[in-house]
Amino acid sequence: MDNGLFKNIEQKTGVRMKDVLELANSLQHANFKDEKTVRGVIKKVSKLANKSVPQRLEDQIVQSIIKDGKKLDIQTITDMVNKKK
Repeated sequence: MDNGLFKNIEQKTGVRMKDVLELANSLQHANFKDEKTVRGVIKKVSKLANKSVPQRLEDQIVQSIIKDGKKLDIQTITDMVNKKK
């Protein structure tokens, strides 16, 4: 990838691409049927996004991923975290 592109993304989002890539790598082999794993991913994404996730919303996200079979990726979690109630 182009380092200029990464720098632009970092400037716009305030998130280091190194952190995003590390998170993406950790998602590749994670067990998303495991509640503890899913909660850990949610916490990492919320920290990267600098957004707090209330317990009720975290519970809804976990249920959606584990029980409802939603696909888990950074975009899915980000959309859920940013979703207005």
